[in-house]
Amino acid sequence: MWHDKVRHVVFQIILLTIVLITIVPFLWMLATSFKEPSELFSRVGFWPRTWTLQNYVDAWNAAPFGRYYINSAVVAFGTVFLQLVTGVLAGYGFARVDMPGKRFMFGAILATMMVPNTVTLVPSYLLLSRLKWLDTYAALIVPWGATAFSIFLFRQFFLSIPKDLEDAARIDGCTQLQLLGRIVIPLSKPVLLTVTIYGWLGSWNDYIWPLIMTDSRTMRTLQVGLAVFAQDAGTRYTLQMAAATFTIVPILIAFFFVQRHFIEGVARTGLTE
Repeated sequence: MWHDKVRHVVFQIILLTIVLITIVPFLWMLATSFKEPSELFSRVGFWPRTWTLQNYVDAWNAAPFGRYYINSAVVAFGTVFLQLVTGVLAGYGFARVDMPGKRFMFGAILATMMVPNTVTLVPSYLLLSRLKWLDTYAALIVPWGATAFSIFLFRQFFLSIPKDLEDAARIDGCTQLQLLGRIVIPLSKPVLLTVTIYGWLGSWNDYIWPLIMTDSRTMRTLQVGLAVFAQDAGTRYTLQMAAATFTIVPILIAFFFVQRHFIEGVARTGLTE
């Protein structure tokens, strides 16, 4: 019993240390965003002595962040929508439809997860250039409309749904698409939310792809715009921290609302072979 208690205490200390290492930089960013510039390097403590929102106003007006928000939202929404459509159809096909070479094709799709995105960056750029899609929403959305990760999650989740439900629906006269829309998808809310969050986070936080595929200022996404703003802001760290804060706030708010379903979806998608 004594050894178990010591082990438990040590484990809790390790977890607390990891939490502090993770959250302290975020808290420093938040505190700095509310500080006066004169307080930044003064010894006034971790939190600001005088709280001010002027940093947020100045940062928002210093660059077209409204346009950046719209671009990121459009790209993230379009990407997530396509990932859900392609993930549901492909995942259901691999889980329930009998066809020759199904295991080989699924393995080939999973193998693409091992290829770094930087390897395909130049071929993708040349392809989109020939399609004349550069500096358009299509270049930012379509290439990420289907991912091996989303297909894998849907396939694993669909395998966990009892076949008896589908058999009963077929007896009642449901077609394959009706079965998918009326039985399978309503039971798949956890994995739908999981793919949505992963897709939204990946699209919202992506930097390299929008940087390479866009040229004009009006097509910049939020992350690219934030990087350019950080260069322009120079040593005005309070403005940089304010801009970084209102960049990540939407993601944090969304995650807090759906975290229970998100964790449930992650836990259930790997239970079935």
